[in-house]
Amino acid sequence: MTGGIRRGPTALADGTLSGPAGVPAGMSRGRTFLLAAIAGTAIANNYAIQPALTDVAARLGVPLSVIGLVPTAALIGCTSGFALLLPLADRLAPNRLIAGQLTALATALVVAATTTGAGVLLAAYVFVGAAAGVAAQAGSIVGRHARPERRAAAVATVAAGMSAGILLSRLAGGTLADVLGWRRMLLVFAALALLGALAAWMLLPSGRPPLRHGYLAVLGSLPRLLRLQPDLRRAVAAGGLWYFAFNLVWVTLVLALGRPPHSLTSTDIGMYSLAGALGFAVLPLTGRLADRYTPGMVIIAGMLVAAAGTALLATGLDTPPVTALGLALFDAGCFAAQAANQSRVMAIDPERSGSLSSVYLVLYFIVGAIGTALAAPLLEAIGWQGTSLTALAVLLAAALVGHTGIRRTHRDAPRAAAVGPEHGR
Repeated sequence: MTGGIRRGPTALADGTLSGPAGVPAGMSRGRTFLLAAIAGTAIANNYAIQPALTDVAARLGVPLSVIGLVPTAALIGCTSGFALLLPLADRLAPNRLIAGQLTALATALVVAATTTGAGVLLAAYVFVGAAAGVAAQAGSIVGRHARPERRAAAVATVAAGMSAGILLSRLAGGTLADVLGWRRMLLVFAALALLGALAAWMLLPSGRPPLRHGYLAVLGSLPRLLRLQPDLRRAVAAGGLWYFAFNLVWVTLVLALGRPPHSLTSTDIGMYSLAGALGFAVLPLTGRLADRYTPGMVIIAGMLVAAAGTALLATGLDTPPVTALGLALFDAGCFAAQAANQSRVMAIDPERSGSLSSVYLVLYFIVGAIGTALAAPLLEAIGWQGTSLTALAVLLAAALVGHTGIRRTHRDAPRAAAVGPEHGR
């Protein structure tokens, strides 16, 4: 604002709109798909090495128990990146931020690929995890720049890319490791990161968001956001509940299928992950529904679908088609709710979408980690059926928490619908 005059949006060369301070108010579909591809290929690095961990341990001459800490190192790095790096999306130009983090990711992967010691590998994977958090920054950037009536669809597109990366990462990593070896596999992913960095530098917006506070002040304000924003607290509570259930179901499933009476091989168990393909396949539709109706309604629908899938799983694991269908419904419901919930978080204040997403994702992962930790003890104590029924109860609680935000978001929906003709496309 200058001289009391508020400047309206103006057209940019690529057809998007430019708002105050030169920050784009719209995100073209091409840029949205680019960020989705970047999110998928980046987050895949947290998981791609897992099928090759036995070979890594043998090549480095260290116990598998030590190399088994690589996924933990990546998770620690990723959570740290959400806390420390995600708020940078509110301060740096998208092209510089994404290109810089992808370059750092490529560097960490090269270090991991060339190391001869387990200590360096673990340290490298802390940085891999932190830099792979660029996937969340991609979602935050889309949420900031997307028009309000298309925000959920844009966020869902990036979420679909991220989900595809997670789902296919182990398959791609294992195949490349078998063909090229685990070191060259990491170098392939490093090359993909560098290609993404080049594309981001050339194609993403170069306008920097207006700086309102210093970086340390922004970090210090994150806990205060949770205290001052009831909508953020509701989103954290709902998201944390279904991520708790998500990890609880998948970890106990792997443990249950791997022991008698099922005793499936790792390959057979891994095939069940393909049921999750329905999860990211429905995400674009989820975004359009959240834009047309409300994120809260999509969250409730998603939780009911996930609950139906969990109910199928609770009938037992003796019939693979029933198990696969249950997992497909379970994953689809959780993924749909997550995309709608993140769009709701970003809509609280698009100019602070990075900070809001940072708070949300850090707490989301912490609660999910609790679900992971409780999986084995619950399976031993109450068996598969009892554990799956526990997850079902948690999903219904998440639906109840998600319901509390419907009335407010429904009042906001007419304003979003009036912004442009693309609504409801």
